[in-house]
Amino acid sequence: MSLTLAQLAQLSGATLQGDPEHTIITVADLESATEHDASFLANPRYLSQLAKTKAGVICVAPTQEFPKGKNYLISDNPSRTFQLIAETFISKRKTTGFTGVHPTAIIHETAQIGENIQIGPYAVIDQDAVIGAGTSIGPFAYVGPCATIGQNCRLHAHSIVREYCTLGNRVILQPGAVIGSCGFGYTTNENGEHTKLEQIGNVILEDDVEIGANTTIDRARFKTTRICKGTKIDNLVQIAHNVELGPHNILASQTGIAGTTKTGRNVMMGGQVGVLGHLEITDFVMIATRGGVSKTLNKSGKYAGSPVVPLSDHNRTQVHQRKIETYAKRIEALEKRLESLESPCH
Repeated sequence: MSLTLAQLAQLSGATLQGDPEHTIITVADLESATEHDASFLANPRYLSQLAKTKAGVICVAPTQEFPKGKNYLISDNPSRTFQLIAETFISKRKTTGFTGVHPTAIIHETAQIGENIQIGPYAVIDQDAVIGAGTSIGPFAYVGPCATIGQNCRLHAHSIVREYCTLGNRVILQPGAVIGSCGFGYTTNENGEHTKLEQIGNVILEDDVEIGANTTIDRARFKTTRICKGTKIDNLVQIAHNVELGPHNILASQTGIAGTTKTGRNVMMGGQVGVLGHLEITDFVMIATRGGVSKTLNKSGKYAGSPVVPLSDHNRTQVHQRKIETYAKRIEALEKRLESLESPCH
């Protein structure tokens, strides 16, 4: 597949500067791109690569200064322009060769299966499960009893939706995601022996949620663990029972949220963030990588550290910490001077 720059400009709505007849056949980063690759610049740290790249066209912002003699697609959001181009080429790539319901799939007779469904080899759909139209379920995936999957969802291989859980429309589960695993709860007797507390609630993923590979979302003990619409969760994340994540949150890899915590809308957490249970995080909070949230955050803004503090305070503390050896030597010198001043022989 090849497209001219004129076609790509029309497709993306960007303004072309360069040769409209030049052809592009795929996409790549600035460093590895060739003359028939499209690339983009959205982060200033890669500015030095702009002059050296051999890319056939580069997606840039109108405020960006760029060398002459190259082809550019100019738009207010070069990352989005590049994504549109990438999706066009990716749409022509081969996907699974299995169509419809594979003969090795096991579907209970009481399950309700919508139209235009794709169910891969060895997938299991248990009793009274409901699968919406246009949904794709990969090999070895499992949909438990009375679970409901909405329309146009995609459950990749080995993903699991356990009993009574509900997925909205256009939900994506990456391989190995587990929805509805048991919450971590036990009682301990006088002998120190642990007895499991049964978790009889469920998990609800609203429309347009995406769950990363090997991420686990625990079912509530009695009610619902809820991931609200548009939220995107990375790989290897743990969401405990009764948690409620607000709309359009983003959680990066290895983040863990303890039970019954609630977040507002557009909350962002970097990698390895840890959040204690029974807390609330308000709208538009950003928590930097490895942040530790130990108390409720009622004010929007950027936070960092463990326990987290406002980012400006954290940065100020970091500056002081880098100078701690200088401070220690200064204090030592001042102490010696003070001792000399207090000496009776002075």
